Amino acid sequence: MEQQSQPGVLPDLMAQAAELTSWRRTLHAMPETAFEEHRTSAYVAAKLESFGLPVHRGLAGTGLVATLTGKRGDGPAIGLRADMDALDILEATNLPYRSDTPGKMHACGHDGHMTMLLGAARHLAGNPDFAGTVHFIFQPAEENEGGGKVMVEQGLFDRFPMQEVYGLHNWPNAPFGTFLGRNGAMFAAFDIFEVKVIGRGAHAAMPQRGIDPVLAASLIVAQLQSIVARSVSPQEAAVLTVTQIHGGDTWNVIPDEVVLRGTVRTFTKEVRDLVEGRFRAVVAGVCAAQGARAEIRYERRYPALVNHTREFGHALAAADVTAGGQVVPDFEPIMAAEDFAYMLEAVPGAYLCLASGPGPNLHNAAYDFNDALLPVGASYWVNLVQARLGAATA
Repeated sequence: MEQQSQPGVLPDLMAQAAELTSWRRTLHAMPETAFEEHRTSAYVAAKLESFGLPVHRGLAGTGLVATLTGKRGDGPAIGLRADMDALDILEATNLPYRSDTPGKMHACGHDGHMTMLLGAARHLAGNPDFAGTVHFIFQPAEENEGGGKVMVEQGLFDRFPMQEVYGLHNWPNAPFGTFLGRNGAMFAAFDIFEVKVIGRGAHAAMPQRGIDPVLAASLIVAQLQSIVARSVSPQEAAVLTVTQIHGGDTWNVIPDEVVLRGTVRTFTKEVRDLVEGRFRAVVAGVCAAQGARAEIRYERRYPALVNHTREFGHALAAADVTAGGQVVPDFEPIMAAEDFAYMLEAVPGAYLCLASGPGPNLHNAAYDFNDALLPVGASYWVNLVQARLGAATA
């Protein structure tokens, strides 16, 4: 098997690969979306309790935290986080363990993330040869709804004080078993917008009697692209994408209004502020020139995910042990967003991706987590705990 070429994959976790696969496929078959992960939470909690771990329920509704203290006495506390939610996607795999809920699917690998952390929790519970405490964090609602933020706001780090926190995500279409990451900003901040362009309807043959919101909206879409092209420094990164245009009901009527929706991605507060300011100015300017008006809803969602230098070094070291040198420490920044960013704003830590080899990309109806990755990810968690708590920490 592919993972046998990696010397840091623990033999007992390799031997449990079939059982881990069974857990993962059970979780895959029962996808639940943001804050509705009731079956998932119950399944995970039952596994954790079967390992002899106390489980705290209820943070962010369905969130779980299990705690393990090492047998070597007092020491630091660290957190390991996995996300639990699925997506509103109709699965197209036709696998025997496919989703049992039409229109919902584990298309981002959170089923695999939970399983890797469960595998590590069982191993560490049976081999607690370290000084300190590990908190196993199972978080709901990563996809769009900010479950990580809710857990922090509801006292995750007050109830479970820890000095460091770590996350891990699978990454398709990179060499199997390779760990990928970068110091500093790794995932982008995520904002959304909605613009209602309000004009005055008229017969399509007599446009002079109306104020055309379709024309104004079209000009807004075109001009918004100038923000990244001409207002953001070429040495910075930003994405502004209009993803929806809604308006009109028939061929020969200019409608009263058109709605635009989309997203903005940035890495720094300065660029984030710049883009929002220019966005509002462009919309207002175009509407003024066309005699229309606009109602703008602009929401700042997730902040940028920023790895902390010291903890990123610890994560890379554990990855190197696990993968036998298959580590990319300067992986390109990712314009997608990840709400682990909220945890990293509260506590120092780091986030890595673990490559799963070729296959459909994340958020694709044909996606399925590569089960060969399960012992690798579980071993990474164990190696990280042993490195941080198995000896005196630096």
